[in-house]
Amino acid sequence: AGGLHRFMNRNQPLITDSGGFQVFSLANHSVTDELNRKQGGNRYPKSTLKVSEEAVVFRSYRTGEKIELSPERSVRAQKDLGADLIIPLDELPPFHTRPRDLVRSVAMTHRWEARSLRTHLDDVRQQAMLGVVHGGIDPTMRQWSADYISSLPFDGFAIGGSLGRDTAELTGILDNVMPRLNAASSSSSLSSSHHKPVHLLGVGDEASIRLAATKGLDTFDSCFPTRIGRHGTALVHHQEGAEGGNKDGSGDDASTYKGSGRINITNRRFKTQYREVLDPTCDCHVCRQGFSRAYLHHLFKAREPLGHQLLAIHNLRYMNNLMARIRSAIWRDEI
Repeated sequence: AGGLHRFMNRNQPLITDSGGFQVFSLANHSVTDELNRKQGGNRYPKSTLKVSEEAVVFRSYRTGEKIELSPERSVRAQKDLGADLIIPLDELPPFHTRPRDLVRSVAMTHRWEARSLRTHLDDVRQQAMLGVVHGGIDPTMRQWSADYISSLPFDGFAIGGSLGRDTAELTGILDNVMPRLNAASSSSSLSSSHHKPVHLLGVGDEASIRLAATKGLDTFDSCFPTRIGRHGTALVHHQEGAEGGNKDGSGDDASTYKGSGRINITNRRFKTQYREVLDPTCDCHVCRQGFSRAYLHHLFKAREPLGHQLLAIHNLRYMNNLMARIRSAIWRDEI
């Protein structure tokens, strides 16, 4: 296919992950499932057969075949895909991991990342690799991981693993880690005005992104906008009847608009809204083409997959517009 860029017809940067999240997250179908698990018990699902220093062996959920994924194999696969930004293989212990297991996991992840970096540096191909900081919500473990990862010649950093159960714990992690990464970046060969980029793995809700941007995070990835779209939730600028939003009001001035909200298009009140689009301020294909709330409501009630697609398109555009506002605010020194 000629790599992902040609296959997708995308002339923009692409980031790929190692596959570690997919392997280790099979134990928990959602973040809520992970947070609700009790400490201890079986750490891995039946599909994860073996985790060793050398690699993780798991069973394909599609074919049932055994697959061995090593740090080196993960890097080579991402390079063959043509990724611009590569994430090294890491172990992802669940939220309730015991302290001694967390120490062992972070130490092995560090060794895996060092092996990944060596594989990358042997064949760079104008591609970049981000070193991933782990440690759960333990401050000491996060500091240890940040110091070790920033001592290696990665092109940038990512903050991954369990990021807590709420905004307070996420804030604590970022306040703990970001000063250490920034200090390490400033002391590198880069000029003082240029820092290595920092990516936040798996976080995509608006409130968290707006918070993280004020902490110096540069990029984000998440299935959040499309996942909630598949369940009938549309992200909208704050308006009458919208639910949720940034309850703490964080970042309103910086992003130049007052709050946000969500509407669930499956709600019966949208059944007869024949002329209203999802968000009259939105420039996405769905809103510009005039697909009404009533029509979208009908698609979901009729279980038509088109409804999932249209809300996904809308939510992605909403998030792209949000990021554009944040970038503009940074240029204006408001963040």
